[in-house]
Amino acid sequence: MPPYSGTFLTDMLDREGYRPNVGIILTNRRKQVFWGKRVGEFAWQFPQGGIKPGESATNAMYRELTEEVGLLPHQVRILGRTRDWLRYDVPDSWIQRDWGRIFRGQKQIWFLLKLVGRECDVCLRTSDKPEFDAWRWHDYWAPADEVVDFKQKVYLDALSELSRFLHPIETRDAFLQRMKEKQK
Repeated sequence: MPPYSGTFLTDMLDREGYRPNVGIILTNRRKQVFWGKRVGEFAWQFPQGGIKPGESATNAMYRELTEEVGLLPHQVRILGRTRDWLRYDVPDSWIQRDWGRIFRGQKQIWFLLKLVGRECDVCLRTSDKPEFDAWRWHDYWAPADEVVDFKQKVYLDALSELSRFLHPIETRDAFLQRMKEKQK
């Protein structure tokens, strides 16, 4: 069964079939990003989650940050957010058709945060249903290539748009060149 299912989902879809969502890029002082391993899988991703009806994107971000990473608002600083929704489509096998509405994917507002608390404040077990069972810091641009295929473009778009808030930061091209040279 697709990870996105149930009537709660269709209640939250926009007219095009996208569920409102927030994505979180959490950075440390070295401009590395938090990378979480999904429970019971070898799949890594940024924290993300749905926006509840009547909830602002900022409030949803703080709620998801606490639920998935265990951090409180005073332990991070918002550096920036995407100007508009970024969308991704889920694989065809995940598409849900309920009550005449079709779930196509997610539309996300992405936030760039800086950890101002301590790394030991990260706690993946604050929820009854944890999202992650491990985490690590990762090079800023690496997740765009390592996330599941259907999320790669939205990750690259979010990282690209938000990188301006981390000046100076290595460009994506410089990162790719460095990785290429490392493999030699």
